[in-house]
Amino acid sequence: MACASPFLDKPAPGWKRDLNAPNETPNTRPHPSILLNTPNHSDEIYLEIASSKLLAQGIGIWISFFLLLCAITTVIFLATYIKITGNAPPALDNVASLIVLITSVWGGIYCWRMDVEAPRDQPIRFNRLRRKVYVYRFFHDGRRPFSRSAWGVRVEAYNWDDLRAEACSVYGPIGTGGFIETVTLAVVSPGTNKVIDRFHFAHGIQQGEMYWALAQLFMQQGPQALPAFPRPPRDWNNEKVTFNLARRLAPKVKWPEDLDLESRTAP
Repeated sequence: MACASPFLDKPAPGWKRDLNAPNETPNTRPHPSILLNTPNHSDEIYLEIASSKLLAQGIGIWISFFLLLCAITTVIFLATYIKITGNAPPALDNVASLIVLITSVWGGIYCWRMDVEAPRDQPIRFNRLRRKVYVYRFFHDGRRPFSRSAWGVRVEAYNWDDLRAEACSVYGPIGTGGFIETVTLAVVSPGTNKVIDRFHFAHGIQQGEMYWALAQLFMQQGPQALPAFPRPPRDWNNEKVTFNLARRLAPKVKWPEDLDLESRTAP
């Protein structure tokens, strides 16, 4: 499927290339020694792969502390200035202080919630017999960091045949700046290339291609087509995370009962 121009309408931000469609031969062969995580589960019915939008939980919580400290410092500065001079700061200083205060509180709350409210894992289940994919997704809205309804986990089901994988590379603020490479999955309207939904699949194009190849092999041939993994699956809910405050506070993965049963069983 790889081509010089995007196959979908509209392509993902930072599109680099399309990967082969669900029922086509995988672009690559998965190598267990390279993949970061062993699949959470695999049997004759379903395959579960770990996924998360966050590269690592625990960084945002420290950013939030720093930003909220900036907000507190700004308030102390204004209060001290008024107490010493008996006058309000100049208009320009007032505006600058207000911008710093709002930005710090806004950014601090957002970083805190992203770190402690995102679940420990956002697994994706590929049910071979139902030919459906169940996605445990964490939704958030940076424009509404105080909202309850805009933040939370929802489980969504899609038809396997309607998925398309895209390799992407976007510029992001990592260290001194750099490119963030991901593989995303798009959901198309049946029989068309029109995208109706899209979600994160894996960090790193090489990792994403191999996980997508795992899903293709499983859905096309069954668990016997998967390579043997040298490590046991990671227990995301019960692992020891005492050293990481964000991981300790993050909610465990808990599927809704009806979708949990559906995603693990045959029709």
